[in-house]
Amino acid sequence: MTSIILARHGETDWNLERRVQGHTDRPLNETGRGQAVKLARELAGEPLDAVYASDLQRARETARIVAEPRGLTVTLLPALREKHFGTWEGLTDTEVLDRFPRARRGSWGDGEASDDVAGRVLAALHAIAQEQPGGRVLVVTHGGPLRAVLRHCTVEHDGPIHNCHVLRLAVENGSIRAVD
Repeated sequence: MTSIILARHGETDWNLERRVQGHTDRPLNETGRGQAVKLARELAGEPLDAVYASDLQRARETARIVAEPRGLTVTLLPALREKHFGTWEGLTDTEVLDRFPRARRGSWGDGEASDDVAGRVLAALHAIAQEQPGGRVLVVTHGGPLRAVLRHCTVEHDGPIHNCHVLRLAVENGSIRAVD
């Protein structure tokens, strides 16, 4: 069994402004760096064999803050990226609702389909487990991929997924399950 600690990146200015980030490459802000340091402290007593992250800088920097004090490098995987939101990227939640009224009914516009996000993220987690059999791994990603994994594991989660939220997973015999 491979244990995966799946975490969301720290805060960015666009998180504060409630802007859709998607694949837009935004850095952590000071609060986000502090959240990543807090995550590193929370995980300090847990052994890690490897650290993986989305290649977007907000996830990459969060992972680096946890990995460096342990002497670990961060392996970057584009498959761990946030959902691509198409023309919604860079817009605030209010702007999305004003410009795209169908969004009120759950339409996600011209971006990547949620099933496609789930497929690529779950495949990446399986690949990580194959590379780290029996290991304990930190994976830093985004809110959309975390939601996809929660749905896959049939874990009820209402409301937002906060920055540096952690979900613990077990990957074994081709299955992924939540252990929280």
